[in-house]
Amino acid sequence: MNIIQLVLVAGGTLAILVLAYTLLAGPNAAKVGHRRLQQLRYRHSESTDAKVESQFKKAIAARKPKRHVVAGSGSRIDALAVRLDRTGKNWSLAQYAYASLGLGLAVALILFLRSGSIPLSLGVGTLVGAGLPHFVIGWQIKKRTNLFNAKFPDAIELLVRGLRSGLPVTETLGVVAQEVDGPVGVEFKRIVERIKIGKTMEDALQNTADRLGIPEFNFFCITLAIQRETGGNLAETLSNLSDVLRKRAQMKLKIRAMSSESKASAYIVGALPFIVFFLIWWINPSYIGGFFEDDRLIVTGLGGLVWMSLGAFIMAKMVSFEI
Repeated sequence: MNIIQLVLVAGGTLAILVLAYTLLAGPNAAKVGHRRLQQLRYRHSESTDAKVESQFKKAIAARKPKRHVVAGSGSRIDALAVRLDRTGKNWSLAQYAYASLGLGLAVALILFLRSGSIPLSLGVGTLVGAGLPHFVIGWQIKKRTNLFNAKFPDAIELLVRGLRSGLPVTETLGVVAQEVDGPVGVEFKRIVERIKIGKTMEDALQNTADRLGIPEFNFFCITLAIQRETGGNLAETLSNLSDVLRKRAQMKLKIRAMSSESKASAYIVGALPFIVFFLIWWINPSYIGGFFEDDRLIVTGLGGLVWMSLGAFIMAKMVSFEI
């Protein structure tokens, strides 16, 4: 058994152990106990806040469908179609496939003409053809999500003004669709169109929430659902939600500013070895060509790649903050 086979066997054994631990590990006993204590506290507490919170939880549980299918969970094709739709572009699955295939073939051909190695050319071409379009789609989704979150509090304020003036909820949704530009207006137009063809407002909002996957819009849908179940002043509730979303956006900007230096350092430290390796290989292929021929150097390079990936993952977690 040579070194490469030994590495493959060790990696397969490690993967099997991780999978076995994941399957055999049961639920966290501490979380289960805490959940039961919370249920008892809501059931027997005399506090008004606890009773109101219990009613909210019951309302949310009552509106959950018996069988809920998440958008894109049917297959990888459906998930890719949902990702393409979230970009806001009129990109089809065929266009995505042609772009990935063309990009991969172009990169593979350039590397083959440069190095003459068919496995290396096919590997890098496959990696670029599959990874770069996925990265571009993710960047477009993130860009559109940021635009949506920037305009969404203004849309909620417009809803509040319409409700306070006496308009029903469906009419105010139409006003938002006409007055607010960008992704918010487009999505609200789709909601109004679904309501016009016979869908309920909750179904139209839930469909949009599942397709967008934006937490801020999920808050909006839950707020409307709770208000319809428990009653109350919807304008005041939405006004409070708008204030919460604005403070959430301010906190995100503050965290981004505080972690920008750490992120820049992580990007430089993570990308510099790959850039230096590629430049040396491009200038003098024979000097560093042993990494593609010698088994010992291949194993060493794979080990270094694994450790660098772990370091990049740890640095990404250190500078990533969720609100």
